Amino acid sequence: MVNNVPDDWNWSAFSLGRDQMAYVAASVLAGGNVRVGLEDNLYLDKGVLAENWQLVERAGTIVSNLGARVITPAEVREKLGLQKRAPITK
Repeated sequence: MVNNVPDDWNWSAFSLGRDQMAYVAASVLAGGNVRVGLEDNLYLDKGVLAENWQLVERAGTIVSNLGARVITPAEVREKLGLQKRAPITK
């Protein structure tokens, strides 16, 4: 399927549960972006509850070890053509 994605598209992959980090690697190797977090996986290792920062740190290590680079929020906004806005207050 990746071969059918137009060159100018931004895409990412994610997985639920124990396959989350394998999908991080697969997405990077296929030229895509990644997303991780507690909304998809509660565990860092078997039986070890994760904190969100731990999942992000582990994914960042995988990305870096594969020769890719984790980009900053500002770079993401630029890549996607988004504008930073102030938080909505009530």
